[in-house]
Order: sequence, then C-alpha cells, then structure tokens
Amino acid sequence: MTVIENKTFDEERALYGSDSVKAVSCRFDGPRDGESAFKESRKIETEGCYFNLRYPFWHTHTLRITDCEMTSLCRAALWYSDNITIENTKLHGIKALRECDCVRIRNSGIISPEFGWFSKNIIMNNTCAEGEYFMLRAENLTFTDVTLHGKYSFQYIKNCTFENCNFDTKDAFWHAENVVVKNSVVKGEYLAWYAKNISFIDCKISGTQPLCYCENLKMINCTMEEADLSFEKSAVEAEITTPVVSIKNPKSGYIKVPSYGELILTEDTTCEIITE
Repeated sequence: MTVIENKTFDEERALYGSDSVKAVSCRFDGPRDGESAFKESRKIETEGCYFNLRYPFWHTHTLRITDCEMTSLCRAALWYSDNITIENTKLHGIKALRECDCVRIRNSGIISPEFGWFSKNIIMNNTCAEGEYFMLRAENLTFTDVTLHGKYSFQYIKNCTFENCNFDTKDAFWHAENVVVKNSVVKGEYLAWYAKNISFIDCKISGTQPLCYCENLKMINCTMEEADLSFEKSAVEAEITTPVVSIKNPKSGYIKVPSYGELILTEDTTCEIITE
C-alpha cells in the first residue's frame, strides 16, 4: 500500500482511480476547490485527514476512514461505494452516505440531512446523528447504542434491528417493514404510521397519535407517554405497562393496558381492549 502523509490536495480528482493508497494527516482543501478526490478508487484508507471539498468517495470500493473530519462543505461524501468502515469520524456534510452497501460506522458523529438514502447492510454502533430524512429507503440496518435527533427518519426502511437506541424524531418509521426495536427510547409525533411487521420490545414511547394504520404491530412490555389517539386502524398485539391517554378505532388484535383516559370507537372493530 502506498502511503501519503501530510499533503494538501485541492485540485479536481486529486487521487482519481487510486488503488491501495493510505492517506495520513492529509488535507483535502484549498483555493482550487476541486471535487471527487478518490473517485473510482479501490483499497483506500484515510487516517486523521480533513475533508473540506465535495464528493471525495464516489464509486470507491473497500474503504477505511479513521479519525477524520468531513466538514459541512464536504457534501455528498460517500455515494455508490461499498465495503466501508468508518471509525471516530465526523460526517458533517449533507447527504453524506447514499446508495452504499456493506457499511460499518463506529464511535462517530453525524450531522447530515438526507443521510443514508437507499443504502443497505449497515451496522452502526455508539454513534450520534442529526439530520432530516435519516436512512430513507435503507435496508438491512443493525443499530446498537445510536442516538438520533431529526425529523422523518427511517421511512420506508426494510429488515432492520435497533437496540439500546435513543431516537428523538417526528414521523419516524413510516411505511417501515420487518423492523424490531428493542430496549430503546422513541420520542416523536405520529410514530410508525403505515408500518408493516414492526415490533417494539421493552421500549419507552412518547408522542401524539402513535402507531396508526399499522399491519402486524407488536408491542411487548412497553411504556407510552402523551399517547393520544393511538392505534387508529391498526392490527395490533400490544402489552403496555403504563396508562394511555386515548385509543381510537384499533382494527383488530388486542391491547393490554393498565388503563386509558378515553376509548374512541366510531367504527366496527374486532380488537379487544384488556385493562386491569
């Protein structure tokens, strides 16, 4: 592997088509404002580098990024790339990850609207993220100890597991399919509308009008706060350990709950409401 140390690159496609290159303590920044530093490259490692220019890793295959910083000007940093490991790195540009495959992110900080769109096979651990429309239409996500703040996250995702996470996010999990959320905090309005085959296990859920229009919704040992107009037109099997503000027209299944403030039934239902 060729090692490049302490260099500054600001030209267009500075290291285009590189093979087996490691950049250490390099800067991708400067007056020429060039784009696409490592485009169409393979077997790339970057360590302790600073990225302040656009599109550095497009069509890059087998990539390791460690202890790096991607600023807000480093837009659309990783697109159409695969076999990626990111550790101890700041990803602060919009659309930082898109249409990528086989990605592992650890101990990193993400501030990036529209992050992760159409990506798949992502493992994320011990990472904090901010941004709207996080992980739109992503598939095969495995997240552990992830904190997220931002609206419209995880919409249209498929085949995903989240454990020990903390999500503060409005309109999350809309149209999600085959999702399991374990031992997590999920805060936000209009949670998981139109979701299919979604389970919440040992979770703390809060926010208005959650879990409506769901198909095969399961809840095991969950708490709910500020949950009014819950479960509208959902097929649900729920075991909730705290009172619910109101339940409205659940479609079928059962809801076990200590108590509720209001039960609104204006349509026929086969759902059984079981209280203490």
